Amino acid sequence: MRFRLLKKNFIAFLVIVIVFVMLFYSIRRTKDEANVEVTEKETSQTAVMVKFDYGTIENMRKSIYDSNYRQFIQNGDKFPLDPEVVVVVQVHNRPAYLKMLIQSLEKVTGIQNTLVIFSHDFFSGEISDMVKGITFCRVLQIYFPYSTQLYPNEFPGQDPQDCPRDISKEDAIKRGCLNAEHPDSYGHYREASITQTKHHWWWKLHFVFERVKILRGYNGYVVFIEEDNYLLPDFHEYFKSMAELRKTKCGDCDVLAIGNHNGLSGFHELSSKTETAGWLSTKHNIGMGISRELYYKLMGCNNAFCTYDDYNWDWTLQNLSGTCISKPLKALVALGSRVLHTGDCGLHQKEDCRPEKAQERVDAALREAKSALFPPALTLTDHGPVEHQPHMKNGGWGDVRDHTLCINYADRL
Repeated sequence: MRFRLLKKNFIAFLVIVIVFVMLFYSIRRTKDEANVEVTEKETSQTAVMVKFDYGTIENMRKSIYDSNYRQFIQNGDKFPLDPEVVVVVQVHNRPAYLKMLIQSLEKVTGIQNTLVIFSHDFFSGEISDMVKGITFCRVLQIYFPYSTQLYPNEFPGQDPQDCPRDISKEDAIKRGCLNAEHPDSYGHYREASITQTKHHWWWKLHFVFERVKILRGYNGYVVFIEEDNYLLPDFHEYFKSMAELRKTKCGDCDVLAIGNHNGLSGFHELSSKTETAGWLSTKHNIGMGISRELYYKLMGCNNAFCTYDDYNWDWTLQNLSGTCISKPLKALVALGSRVLHTGDCGLHQKEDCRPEKAQERVDAALREAKSALFPPALTLTDHGPVEHQPHMKNGGWGDVRDHTLCINYADRL
């Protein structure tokens, strides 16, 4: 009897020990996994916070590759919710205008619910520090890896063996320069500084929709702007209202055009008004909202975009609208622009830039427009079906090397 009692007690004790051991290891495993997550997070933070190396071209290329791979989300812990709107800024080398844009972003109501992506094709500590100083929303910096800054003496930069712009094809062939067989439609040879913007825009479109990890599963709009744009304080709320209006009253609208080139003229009357229109390069290339659905349509025209002889991405896009894209692109347009163009110099004008005067003009216009911001509801005038609007190509994009690089962005991100 005593032996049976001892045996029962021993079994009970053994069961308790086993349960205790399992519980101990379970708790320890949970802690270890938590520590691993913290360690991975700390490692990621440490890795991406390493200073961008501007010392040599090779070091810059490596920094760009690492940054595009790691995709550090600045202020990610501070603003953990999924973004309601994504804004992508194409940045070159106009820090004074970029500073104005960042100041406008900070004043946007609801900016904490926005992810802002800065896509760079010029790399400097000054520009990087400006972006790193943003504390009011989540930020991601991405870097165009085929910038002329990274390839100063070879394609896609300007190779010393490239043909001069205005040499005749006959003389180019005699000279034996690299691209002698491929002038543009007007007999001119490529200029790297001119081709870069279109390359950057198309690469950026691919990268944002295909490679930005934080946007996996994101089905909202991505708004594309440039460094010399300025957003009005109600940009975020207005764009959300436009997206809802499109959903309920303009299901066939492809693009949300929240900006135009009219400034704030007549803003009080136009603030709440929207209309439909065929997408036009000269009107709707500022503050352009693109959905994933439209992105896939554009990717179906990858070859057509990349071989069309126009160095402008927007004129190229207008050509696709109604040709490769059989149904012309229809835009839902904000008549009261929420995106202003501040730049008084750029690709073709590089002198006499007066950003301080641009800021004064914006400030004065905003004082006048302030009371008309945040309209309670939007109205829509639907002009019905739209037609293809042909134009004469501008050239500057005849080199087959540009065509090939552009076509391959989808595979070489």
